Amino acid sequence: MTTKSIAAQPADRSIRMSPHKFIRSLPRMFIMLILTAVAVVSLFPLYWLFVTALTPASSTVQLPPQLIPKNPTLENISEIIRISGTGELNVFNTGWIIRMPRLLLWFINTTWITLFSTAFHVLFDAMAGYAFAKRSFPGSRVLFYMVVAALMIPGQVTLVPLYLMITRMGLTNTFTGVILPGLADVIGIFLLKQFMQTLPSELIEAARVDGASEWTIFTRIIMPLSAPALAVTAIFAFQRYWNSFLWPLIVLQSPDLFTLQVGLSYIHTSEFGTNYGLLMAGAALAAVPMIIFFFTFQKYFMQGLRIGAIKG
Repeated sequence: MTTKSIAAQPADRSIRMSPHKFIRSLPRMFIMLILTAVAVVSLFPLYWLFVTALTPASSTVQLPPQLIPKNPTLENISEIIRISGTGELNVFNTGWIIRMPRLLLWFINTTWITLFSTAFHVLFDAMAGYAFAKRSFPGSRVLFYMVVAALMIPGQVTLVPLYLMITRMGLTNTFTGVILPGLADVIGIFLLKQFMQTLPSELIEAARVDGASEWTIFTRIIMPLSAPALAVTAIFAFQRYWNSFLWPLIVLQSPDLFTLQVGLSYIHTSEFGTNYGLLMAGAALAAVPMIIFFFTFQKYFMQGLRIGAIKG
């Protein structure tokens, strides 16, 4: 066989799937079709959110609805900025006042509360998880069971006691009053404890033999090895505090201190009814940071499904 015929041989072969392989691939193709249909149905409300946000107010309630807006506009977004008014930002309570659109001020308030709460939430949950997983102290098992039992208490039950405590401490209408009750969370403690139990205790014992303090062990060994679990906890905490509505609504009274979710709830209605264009525009503005955050850290979301399943 000549070199020319050998080179031409792969091109002469017909690249076709055999009937046997096609039949074997049918279940997988069927599953992919189902998953695609479920994804389309799940993402359609998000698509409709942004379509309505870009649709003129006069066309948001027309029948049949416009799946693709004929005249997309940013009118709703500019209108919601105008209606929100102008607010004043007191930079770190120094008396330095910056005037800006209140919608932007709400973004800043929400970002500050979310980042601060998430940082301390992860830190305190990691410290508690490490204590339960790797430290032995009297009553540790009973105390952990009590922490887990707190998962069965609905959050609404604790609103009144929390509000009374915040009021007596003089923290109403302050960011501190919003942040303080969320500095630790039962779910975060449970997830991190379950993950840290899988870390080899020999590393901790070796560090103690070398004279490392507990804080050094925690920061130099436990925290780096627990990075995946910490990332998952941070993601869940960030999502929770960014979308928080009820507690900031109860604590905050000044419009300049509102979070984004609370502020938007005040400006999408009028005496003539609900303006769905403004409502969807505000919801779209609030959703964009979470969408960006999700696609940036999406690989860590799946890890959250496995951390709590570790036996220990």
